Amino acid sequence: MHFDPTIPFKYWDALLIGLGTSLRLTLICLAIGVALGFVTSQARRSRLMPVRAVAIFYVELFRGTPVLIQLFWIFYCLPMLIGAEPGNFISAVLSLSLYAGAITSETFRAALKSIPREQYDTCRALGITGLRLAIWVVLPQALLRAIPTLLSNAVALFKESALISAVGMADLMFIGSSIANRTGRPVEMLTAIAIIYFTVAFPLTRIVGRVETRILRRLAV
Repeated sequence: MHFDPTIPFKYWDALLIGLGTSLRLTLICLAIGVALGFVTSQARRSRLMPVRAVAIFYVELFRGTPVLIQLFWIFYCLPMLIGAEPGNFISAVLSLSLYAGAITSETFRAALKSIPREQYDTCRALGITGLRLAIWVVLPQALLRAIPTLLSNAVALFKESALISAVGMADLMFIGSSIANRTGRPVEMLTAIAIIYFTVAFPLTRIVGRVETRILRRLAV
């Protein structure tokens, strides 16, 4: 059987639907993960030992275990603990969001370290403390410094989203694999899937470099 590059074009509409699902899920989980990551980075700086311990345990657990194992545990094991079936969509959102929160917390932690200590002292002298300090002073600066790495995290999360096909989510990988099994053309379909992932991810990686250069110039001013 010869390689036929025209095969994927016959199923282009279905592949685009799967890509849309992958992109939507990535954006949802990235938004949740960024918020969770910032909160976790703040928790790791807490003066309360139990709060720091929980935050560190969460980060190390989700950074130190495969995302596929996390997905399977939430999809298959969590229902036995809570007595309810979350479904593949909720399971996918939970696993990818928790993973994104763990990796972005490290991104924010590095960004927070680069904020001069004098700014914290000045805010406290002006009476800006607690939640107001975190939201209005710390968060904007941390986001600015973290943007390049956050974009890299977004690319990584998009690629990791291919794993959700393992629990029956109709994403790009699931639809492409289903078509490959039905047509008996795995080489053509898997090649097309790889090209689509690359087409989306590569421009983002180029953007990361440009954004990082601009931010470094701004911070140096």
